[in-house]
Amino acid sequence: MKIKYLLNSLNFQQALTIKHFIMKKQLLIVILFSITCLNSFSQVNSTIVISGKITDKISNDGIPASVILKNTGKGVSADAKGVFRIPVSSLPVTLVISAMGYEQQELLVNNTNEINIGLVATITEIGEVFVTAPSKLKTKLISTPVSIEIVGKTELINSPAESYWATILGKKGLDVTTSGLLYKTFSTRGFNGSGSSRVNQFMDGMDNQAPGLNFSVGNFVGLTELDVESVEILPGASSALYGSGGMNGTILVNSKNPFTSPGLSIEVKQGLMDIGKKQRGTVNGFNDYALRYAKQIGEHFAFKVGVQYVQAKDWLANDSTNYFRYGSSGNVIPGTRQSDPNYDGVNVYGDETKVDIRGFMTSSQQLQTIFANYLSTPQFVSRTGYPEIAAIDPKTKNLKLSGALHYKFNNNLEAIFAGHWGTGNTVYTGNNRYSFKDVKIGQYKLELNSKNWFVRGYTTQEDAGEAYSATVASQYLNEAWKRSFNPANINSSWYPQYFGAFATGAGQIFQTVLGSGGTLAQAQSAVFAAASQLHTAGRAFADIGRPVAGSTQFKQIFDQVRKIPIPNGGLFLDQSQLWMLEGQYSFADKIKFAEVIVGGNIKNYILNSHGTIFIDTAGALKINEWGGYAQITKKLLKDKLTLSASGRFDKNENFKGKLTPRVTALFEVAKNHNIRVSYQTAYRFPTTQNQWIKLDIGNAILLGGLPWIKDYMKTESNATFIINPATGQTTPYIYKEFKPESIGSFELGYKSLINKKLLIDAYVYFGQYTNFLGRILLIQPPNVVNKPFSIVVNSETKVKTWGMGIGFDYKLQKNYFLFLNTYTDNLTNVASGFNAGFNTPKYRVNAGFGNNGLGKQKNIGFNINFRWQDSFKWEGAGFADGIVKKYTTLDAQVNYKLPKIKSMIKLGGTNITNKFYQNGFGNPYIGGMYYISFGYHIL
Repeated sequence: MKIKYLLNSLNFQQALTIKHFIMKKQLLIVILFSITCLNSFSQVNSTIVISGKITDKISNDGIPASVILKNTGKGVSADAKGVFRIPVSSLPVTLVISAMGYEQQELLVNNTNEINIGLVATITEIGEVFVTAPSKLKTKLISTPVSIEIVGKTELINSPAESYWATILGKKGLDVTTSGLLYKTFSTRGFNGSGSSRVNQFMDGMDNQAPGLNFSVGNFVGLTELDVESVEILPGASSALYGSGGMNGTILVNSKNPFTSPGLSIEVKQGLMDIGKKQRGTVNGFNDYALRYAKQIGEHFAFKVGVQYVQAKDWLANDSTNYFRYGSSGNVIPGTRQSDPNYDGVNVYGDETKVDIRGFMTSSQQLQTIFANYLSTPQFVSRTGYPEIAAIDPKTKNLKLSGALHYKFNNNLEAIFAGHWGTGNTVYTGNNRYSFKDVKIGQYKLELNSKNWFVRGYTTQEDAGEAYSATVASQYLNEAWKRSFNPANINSSWYPQYFGAFATGAGQIFQTVLGSGGTLAQAQSAVFAAASQLHTAGRAFADIGRPVAGSTQFKQIFDQVRKIPIPNGGLFLDQSQLWMLEGQYSFADKIKFAEVIVGGNIKNYILNSHGTIFIDTAGALKINEWGGYAQITKKLLKDKLTLSASGRFDKNENFKGKLTPRVTALFEVAKNHNIRVSYQTAYRFPTTQNQWIKLDIGNAILLGGLPWIKDYMKTESNATFIINPATGQTTPYIYKEFKPESIGSFELGYKSLINKKLLIDAYVYFGQYTNFLGRILLIQPPNVVNKPFSIVVNSETKVKTWGMGIGFDYKLQKNYFLFLNTYTDNLTNVASGFNAGFNTPKYRVNAGFGNNGLGKQKNIGFNINFRWQDSFKWEGAGFADGIVKKYTTLDAQVNYKLPKIKSMIKLGGTNITNKFYQNGFGNPYIGGMYYISFGYHIL
């Protein structure tokens, strides 16, 4: 009561401050509470204890298997010798014993006599894996009604990837964009980018997006490496059950339960990067440390805590190709800083500032005479820029903390209080290159799970820290050192100094030709012919005293301007929030003729960027959404045919409601041979940035699409035109209603499991987008604004998409395995001048071969993965457009298992041939990474 009285007595701003403080400290409370509970709960013991030993039936060696009480989720892990003790409240009970590489066994126990259990080694039947993603109901992988990919525990352990987040790269239908080592964004069926708003990403049921960005920051805040149970990937439309954003797919990351996965786990990974000196000239290290501890105390309580710290010197984006920018579009052009006075390097920052110096050339009749040959075309000159190494600290790091309390009231009801918090530095490529410095994101949830229902509430708290735009900060550094044009002191301004030296040299040439008897035309031509050396002289004079990259002077000025909030500096002040309440109920015990589930949610965004991202200078912006869904599944023809129908309705306060139905049919033509047909619809409300962004990116002003933009641009009083960057054609602009984007997609698939070893999965799909969201470029007369506007609009054409894929997963004898898949995605009917951002290669191929149990003791494993993709055109949404070249990579690892201590030593690498490649234009080129790791209690 005292706390409630205190909060009521505070003003609104104070209350918000306290709430934000409490949310940031929740994770620490989780961890401390878990530890202090050890003593209080350690006294709670069952009176009956079952003990025994688990061994390999052939070798009689002990096996550190899991022992679970059937239908309860409670269990323990045997030690290195296979010995276990498990408390129970009564007898008889059924034990479920499982271990990687062995057949699962169930045993009825009706007394306390010590038991001995022998397990039989086996090859996992890949079609027997259970997943939940397609229909929110537990379903065998072989029987899913839509396309799905899964990465399970065995694959995670044996992957050559440097992290679990990179393990999913070889799955068909999936693409990745790498902004940096710690920032990978996954997309399905097209629309790659450093932030994918067409793919949902959930972590233990929580939407993993950063509220201010409306997409996930890779795995920056999420599960630690040792706490991942599985990853499920749904390529294709999935809004019918998972809501807005599931236009092209949904990714579910599931964690381990402390009741069934107790114990202490540790992993240490050390690696090398930048071998070959193609990035920074030195070989750099990579460090990854992770710890997880989980414990069950008594029959009802369990907890887990986790921590992971990763650090490295990141790959740098170092493309110095010359680039011509026009608003949020552009193209690569010939030229260097020496040959082109308007040089603008793709990954050179600060040179985006440019001025047409013809204004200086016409300031007097004499100058007009000297520069007559220049005046017919623009004479742009750019400021001198800096490479990425000067503007972005390459040291990347990520600290993740997590904790959870689990309490089982009974066999059917469990409460979970969980917290995840992450902080660190990484790099993001959007409309600029952004340094995410000291960013902090926290996610906290309270959940009740029953056999047939769940209720979940969670929040995401985002703090941009000292995040800044490297592009804009570099432009302001140039202005802080020497303004481009200072009316108060023209002689100290960069462009007047540049032109002064340029004109002096030109005048000397002009007079020399005339003095030697040349004509006026010859003198003018001589000046024009000497343009290159004149521009070089002008830049050299204006750049006298320019801060040298990495110098003390540079660092002092750059640190000053990057800490000044946009629009006067490069700093973001984003402290946005997401609040969510959702629930689901299954009528499995109430309705017998079919499986019926219903669910719903309420979502609230609070956008608070202090005017640095959104148009929120007057205070935080709030967006409310709500939705509900239902699904019915019925088996017919002696379970040969499974029909499912689902539908969802969602409403965003800024848009009309959206209904998204889905119908699926699965027909078993023979045992383990299924044909699936589905019609799925999906939608996405325009993202928070699509609605409210107002951001000057240096060469254009990004705006959202809601009606407020008409007032901001003053379209009623100022003539406004749509310009096609490719052709230069203009048409009058008329504001049209801003609508959610939707898609209808048909899919036909076939999945077959042959001899319980070969899994074949093939699909083909066709889709059509309505109100497709993209950007167009607007211009106004120069006397109104000197920068174009880039706004979000709906396409008036029906944009179409289609694709297909096929995959083979083969489990061979003696624990060998291989896989091969290939797929294609295509987008057609996009209007000219419309930036769709499809960014997807037409063809991709993935293949792999390995073994997870070689040798007499089956302790040796290896894995080799191959990936290839075709070249494609990249549309950079304001940063840079260009061709991403085709590439091939090879990842590999070899490991040695130490089963007696449940440990593994692994030696591996990604892109082991060290052929640098990029998967997004303007992003860094990715080289080889080589590592060795030791993992304790990970088997």
